[in-house]
Amino acid sequence: MRLRLEQLESHLRKPLLPVYLVTGDEPLQSGEAADAIRAAARAAGFAQREVIEAGPGFDWNGLTAEAASFSLFAEKKLIDLRLPSGKPGREGGKALADYCADPPPDTLLLLTLPRLDRQQQSAKWFKAIEKLGAVVQIWPIGPRELPRWIEQRLRTAGLQPTREAVQLLADRVEGNLLAARQEIDKLLLLHGPGPLDAEALLGAVADSARYDVFELVDTALRGETGRALRILEGLRGEGTAAAVVLWALHREIAQLAGIAIAAARGVSIDHALTRAKVWDKRKPLLRRAVSRLRPAQWLALLSDCQQADCAVKGADPLDPWLQLERITARIAHA
Repeated sequence: MRLRLEQLESHLRKPLLPVYLVTGDEPLQSGEAADAIRAAARAAGFAQREVIEAGPGFDWNGLTAEAASFSLFAEKKLIDLRLPSGKPGREGGKALADYCADPPPDTLLLLTLPRLDRQQQSAKWFKAIEKLGAVVQIWPIGPRELPRWIEQRLRTAGLQPTREAVQLLADRVEGNLLAARQEIDKLLLLHGPGPLDAEALLGAVADSARYDVFELVDTALRGETGRALRILEGLRGEGTAAAVVLWALHREIAQLAGIAIAAARGVSIDHALTRAKVWDKRKPLLRRAVSRLRPAQWLALLSDCQQADCAVKGADPLDPWLQLERITARIAHA
């Protein structure tokens, strides 16, 4: 069976299944889901816990041996199997499928691994786990969902935030859920439970936003002007060199200018993207960005990058960060 994260709490109040698989790339939510399953297992009498790290070169016979061993001190055992690569391979897939075909008694298997693609979810071992136990898929929380997630966490902690306080905290942590949890814990310690407005929040939280040049580029390509400029300001505040930001912007603009020119000459955008060796995951983003600006506009952005380069090197009196703001806004087509 498959469980959404919000279904897990109520599910764990029922008799536990023999196998649980937690998969996702969001570390806070994945960790909390696995912790909840471990806690439910302890409450159900699974007093012994064996942690197995299935790294490169792992001998999957170890899983079979661990499942077959019995403790003198505990009747029930939790096998905590961690697969950082997310790919068990042929040997591991067979071991997991065999385990599910004949699960040992009084044993609970918890498997944690990164997000699985569609092909991996079609594998025999995954289907076997899905049939015997439960699969908990963790999905990342996007910018639109983040305020609601933060408000829920604040209220669960005993705080009663205003809408402005929720949005302020969402802006400051910028999708970093671990930072959000830390700030909420600190707010509860410093402020205590009860009403929370933006002014009280400002006095307690630190700016823990995750800013990097690649997120800046992708945000501008999505047309999110305000957020892109906020990330740019964050990079500046963190002491990131203007030359590094310019390098990332110029690289993307040069690639998109070439794709736009090829499309204007009759080449399909899909073929131009493939020829430019764009990753499949990024193709939808770049396809939308190319169609938003004309080839001449992409070429003009290249000229803007050249002027910004002169400003960075001191050969132009213009403020390089102001130039970077203009380039970022024009990519977003503001």
